[in-house]
Amino acid sequence: MRVLMINSVCGIGSTGRICTDLAQEMEAKGHEVKIAYGRSDTVPEKFRKYAVQIGNSLGVKAHVLRTRLLDEHGLGSSRATQKFLQWADSYNPDLLWLHNIHGYYINYELLFQWIKSRPNMQVKWTLHDCWAFTGHCSYFTMAKCEQWQTHCSYCPQTRRYPATYGKDNCKRNFDRKRAAFTGVKNLTLITPSKWLADLTRQSFLREYPVEVRYNTIDANIFKPTPSDFRERYGLQDKIIVLGVANVWDERKGLNDFYKLAQMLDDRYAIVLVGLSKKQMKALPKNVCGIQRTNSPQELAAIYTAADVFFNPTYEDNYPTVNLEAEACGTRVITYDAGGARETVHSSTSQIIEVGDLQKTIKRMSIGNEQAANKDETA
Repeated sequence: MRVLMINSVCGIGSTGRICTDLAQEMEAKGHEVKIAYGRSDTVPEKFRKYAVQIGNSLGVKAHVLRTRLLDEHGLGSSRATQKFLQWADSYNPDLLWLHNIHGYYINYELLFQWIKSRPNMQVKWTLHDCWAFTGHCSYFTMAKCEQWQTHCSYCPQTRRYPATYGKDNCKRNFDRKRAAFTGVKNLTLITPSKWLADLTRQSFLREYPVEVRYNTIDANIFKPTPSDFRERYGLQDKIIVLGVANVWDERKGLNDFYKLAQMLDDRYAIVLVGLSKKQMKALPKNVCGIQRTNSPQELAAIYTAADVFFNPTYEDNYPTVNLEAEACGTRVITYDAGGARETVHSSTSQIIEVGDLQKTIKRMSIGNEQAANKDETA
């Protein structure tokens, strides 16, 4: 069977690694697999055999500009999409597996016209957020918006991803998405959480079957991994509170980490992975910043070195960072946002009400005392 996956990235980031994990699994069963991607020229060498790039960086920039000015995210990249679909015709997949089709690299109307022209092709679509059934946003929890259930008419968060600084075009976007994404034969939707499945069944995508398939991680990589991380960063005697994100912003709880840094005493050190260069320059003194790493092995070593992994996410689907931290033997404290509670399995981990930093600190202290007592007993 020929399988074609489409995602914004290949082999990097959470969704990129999900795609390559699936590719390896299907290849082991004898299937031919390709992953079409549109963002970043960086593809780990071992995954380049799967990779097919859609467009180029210049096309991405043009798509970004169209989004910023006209609020038409997903409606640029026409030439890149047409060229890619010509290649896809020759590849002739038996199974098309969509993942993130937003991200400034593909034209969803052209893509779905092509899909509908191939009624015998099996189609799966893993939703990693809510973008597919809104007029603009990828999440709406913080905005407390429920327009997506009926019809988006105005957007209260046009400055959030995919940000626009021109007109609010969400009403027309909603109509165009609904027209494009409905009426597809042989389409099955997949969500990584029950939380997102419930939302999807309330949206205009309700005509399709929805399966919950939890994302998995590579247990051969994410496992207790000793390293000299503490020594390299001078954190030998500190209680390390770790945070990891692909992009740090308000939604991921960056401001909560800044507040936490002011509330913790000098026994603690906060380590944040995935920061931009600009964010690195503005860090409080008691926060250790690390830019994004594309090495899962390095990330596993950092998880292992930490005493607690804190995930102050305000909006999320199924944060695999929680899974990765627990697999490395590090207890997790996570806000109860989206499908986050579905990712916590260890008896030492904690689920906290969103924004409750006082309770977070209390749970950190209790957990560290228990760990110390356990070490003394051992």
